[in-house]
Amino acid sequence: MKLVIQGKNIEITDAIRSYVDQKITKAVNHFKHLTNEVDVNLSVAKNGKTPPQQSAEVTLYINGAVVRAEESSENLYASIDLVANKITRQLRKYKEKRNGRNTSSVKPNDALLSTDLPTADVSALLNKAPTLPDAVLRTKYFSMPPMTVEEALEQLELVDHDFYMFSNAETGEINVVYERNHGGYGLLQPRQHQNGEANSPQHAANFA
Repeated sequence: MKLVIQGKNIEITDAIRSYVDQKITKAVNHFKHLTNEVDVNLSVAKNGKTPPQQSAEVTLYINGAVVRAEESSENLYASIDLVANKITRQLRKYKEKRNGRNTSSVKPNDALLSTDLPTADVSALLNKAPTLPDAVLRTKYFSMPPMTVEEALEQLELVDHDFYMFSNAETGEINVVYERNHGGYGLLQPRQHQNGEANSPQHAANFA
């Protein structure tokens, strides 16, 4: 298992590296044989009005899945403890799904496509060349292997985000699954005109 530790506004000392190694190794103990790489990012955000927030972000690349967690506190070691505990919970959830527990699996038609879900046109977002603000805080790149909607929902629960973008194995399109404000999940996908072209940019997306 490859462990990569990086720091922002903080020096990664031998003591910090040893503590991270100890905690993360313990958290992924039962999955070491499946884990290809673990990326740990430690950072300190300074604000003159409040104590510095010290964050620990962990990303695991495990058996074709990505498991991610992030925690912040005023103490770096406490943040490492918190994120290690969260990773343990995430991996336990992953194991339960792999073992076929919670077999009341989510069906796309039931969980994603409900009558009160507004039609969302995200073609403009998906086809438009990305533009970034002047102050870019973070840029991330990740692989996007084709997967089903059910697999994307599993990933959504593992990455500790409220949305997940993926390549739909059935259509070959870029889709997004997300947590709805009032519960349940939504699926965003580009809608095609009869001539096969995506909708024009002036259509707005509603992510309720």
